[in-house]
Amino acid sequence: MSVSKFLPRFVSIGEALTDLIRIGDDNWVSKTGGAPWNVARVMQHLGINSAFAGAISTDTFGDALWDTSMVAGLDMRFVQRYAKSPLLAIVHEIDPPQYFFIGVDSADLHFDTQALPQGWQTQVHWAHFGGISLAREPLASNLLTLARELKSAGVKISYDPNFRVLMDEHYDTMLRSMSELADVIKVSDEDLRGLFRHDDLQAALQTLRGWNPQVAILYTRGAAGASLITQAQSWHCASRIVDVVDTVGAGDASIGGLLFSLMQHPLRDWGDHLHFAVCAGAAACTTAGAMPPALRAIEELLTRTAP
Repeated sequence: MSVSKFLPRFVSIGEALTDLIRIGDDNWVSKTGGAPWNVARVMQHLGINSAFAGAISTDTFGDALWDTSMVAGLDMRFVQRYAKSPLLAIVHEIDPPQYFFIGVDSADLHFDTQALPQGWQTQVHWAHFGGISLAREPLASNLLTLARELKSAGVKISYDPNFRVLMDEHYDTMLRSMSELADVIKVSDEDLRGLFRHDDLQAALQTLRGWNPQVAILYTRGAAGASLITQAQSWHCASRIVDVVDTVGAGDASIGGLLFSLMQHPLRDWGDHLHFAVCAGAAACTTAGAMPPALRAIEELLTRTAP
């Protein structure tokens, strides 16, 4: 049997990093993370053969990301390792979050799109992009080129900018370029404020739609629920009532839930896809950290909270 038959249907492309979080005056804890990496784990956990495509270091931080990716069942042929420094997010205040990134010439920037498994582009159905990887050169330009190649080959493109402090006015061109390519865009109210640098969120949404009238936008608003907006119609779904442990990874779970629903149930209408995405995000809030939600937990919420 050809090796290509075992290539993933879903690939999330970008950064995997380590969060160094201060939990006291001189106490720190490290957590594996990175939005694109989280989305890959969500999809694999829900049952879609998935990969994270990116580069990590060969030190203890890279080992943790590698080991966690292995445990998650991701296709490890898409993970590259370099003897470079790790990409770190230094979270020095938790409430409200205050952070900065350390990653000059770090491993993630050396990701080689040409070194991925042969034939993968003909097998993948959806490719997900986002996070700070699209704000860090030379990686950003290489990923934009890859996204354009995949789009031309008929692969569906998902994009979650996931606003961070790196995304100032220099990111504007990338924001527009990726928005024009995407079949689905996921944004939160906080993303829109940061990316567009104003508080007129409806105007920001209209700008996205103006760049790409055909795109479907998943617009999340935390406790206020979420909306799904297409060229023809929009839907809204209230937030689900759960016992919240924390909200880390909820956004990644929601876009993962939407993509899983689109891939597994293409005949459902957008309202059903939105409901599944909201329940996926809610299910992720019931465990500590960015843990992928279980399919059974999402299905329980779907049953318990009819739209």
